[in-house]
Amino acid sequence: METLERLFQIRARGSSVGTEIRAGVTTFLTMAYILFVNPQILSATGMPAADVAAATALASALATLVMGLWANFPFALAPGMGLNAYFTFGVVQGMGVPWPVALTAVFVEGLLFMLLAASGARARVIDAIPREIKIATMTGIGLFLAIIGFENAGLTVDHPATLVTLGDLHQPKVLLALAGVLLMGALLARGVRGAVLIGIVVLTLAAWAAGLAPAPQRLVAPPALPRETLLAMDLSQVFRASLLPVILAFLFVDFFDTAGTLLGVGRLGGFLDREGRLPGAGRAFFADAAGTTVGALLGTSTVTTYIESATGVEEGGRTGLTAVVVALLFLAALFLTPLFTAVPALATAPALIVVGALMMRGAAELDWTRMEQAVPAFLTIVAMPFTYSIATGITAGVVSWVAVQLLAGRARTIHPVMGTLAAALVLYHALAGGA
Repeated sequence: METLERLFQIRARGSSVGTEIRAGVTTFLTMAYILFVNPQILSATGMPAADVAAATALASALATLVMGLWANFPFALAPGMGLNAYFTFGVVQGMGVPWPVALTAVFVEGLLFMLLAASGARARVIDAIPREIKIATMTGIGLFLAIIGFENAGLTVDHPATLVTLGDLHQPKVLLALAGVLLMGALLARGVRGAVLIGIVVLTLAAWAAGLAPAPQRLVAPPALPRETLLAMDLSQVFRASLLPVILAFLFVDFFDTAGTLLGVGRLGGFLDREGRLPGAGRAFFADAAGTTVGALLGTSTVTTYIESATGVEEGGRTGLTAVVVALLFLAALFLTPLFTAVPALATAPALIVVGALMMRGAAELDWTRMEQAVPAFLTIVAMPFTYSIATGITAGVVSWVAVQLLAGRARTIHPVMGTLAAALVLYHALAGGA
């Protein structure tokens, strides 16, 4: 125990070993879906699904281990949703880029991200973002988590006329997920430790017992390591001009997704200082970049910090031990894939909804009477769930904040880095078409 204390400063951060383990299990269960979703998406490029599954588990474990042991944060990492879709449908299928070349773009993006993390550029960008945008980021991520949870629970479905609508409340799966939200909320209200994890386990067992989700036929399966995707990059294409926009698109989304998650979840865990900065953020960014680079070598798309880390933070995770637990579970998933992939979405969706509610607390700190702050903050918040992108939400907040200050005659309040960032974001979207 003393060794763990020296490594992670558990008591100093007001936590315990048991709490950290519980938080790690909770985080893993809410993001374990990536183990079977990522292979489904990337296999559409022609990549072997079995190889991608192994690469997903290994890259997630290694990146999360770096986050835990070096950065000492309870944040977990895995191949990013959205980024994997862009890799498959935007780059490989849309642009006709072979998947080994696309992996090369991801690898180069990871190296560039490392340079940003090692230099002062990353810190200057994050520190220049106004406090209200940082607060709004946490709130927006809460809504983003909630809409993912609503979708996974079947409470929200698509509609040709209204875009989204209420799901079928006659479906047992939907009703069970809704009951899960109430159960977790009640447990949290009663101050029960491990409320979110208890809810996930109860819902999983109930779904298996009711036949709403297939129970695992076996618990252990021999691991399969990547063969065709391992070191499959085509470095001969790295200097092609046509590959540059792809690299920049990966870099842009990865950087702002990671920044948004670190600020939002970091605020939830009380890690930010009075200026809204995250001490040690450079190491967290480096862990993210290292995960992306290693992931490309193994055979998967961009690795990024997961907003599902908020579930573990809400369970009390405050140190890197939480991340180490997640990393070990990803490694165990190589052997226990049948068990982890049998946890249904209806069991983890309520956790995302409940944590989304908890992250709304930041909205109370915003001054909604000052329009030069309220409008950019509001756009940051709503753009995340409405566009299904943390990066787009931050972009909306940064650009609108600068625009409102200029139009209101407050140009002197704009930090040079903030003005440059806003101009770069506008130029990026103009040239990339929102890729």
